[in-house]
Amino acid sequence: MLWFQSTAKQLAKYSSRPLWKRLCAATTNIPVLTLFTKNPCPLCDEAKEVLQPYKNRFILQEVDITLPENSVWYDRYKYDIPVFHLNGQFLMKHRVDVKKFENQLVKLECQNDENQ
Repeated sequence: MLWFQSTAKQLAKYSSRPLWKRLCAATTNIPVLTLFTKNPCPLCDEAKEVLQPYKNRFILQEVDITLPENSVWYDRYKYDIPVFHLNGQFLMKHRVDVKKFENQLVKLECQNDENQ
């Protein structure tokens, strides 16, 4: 099992396929960054560009708040997008705070290394 986790972690880290990264995330504890967005959202597009250098260190999950099944998120964030949660916890809104994001990402990566 250890070999699988190690191999899956490497594959997930370097794979460009989102599905493979999602499948591997369950066994490797890759952080999940949730972006609450809508279409159009120029600030969201800008935020994704800022996060591009980190793309191999997390899984990006986009949630369109305008979809009926996401009405709770729409009510909460309709005036604040983009909003980011890291592993289910609020992280930032409106613009990417690179320093805060990097610090939280490193913290999660260190926790994952300790637990392996």
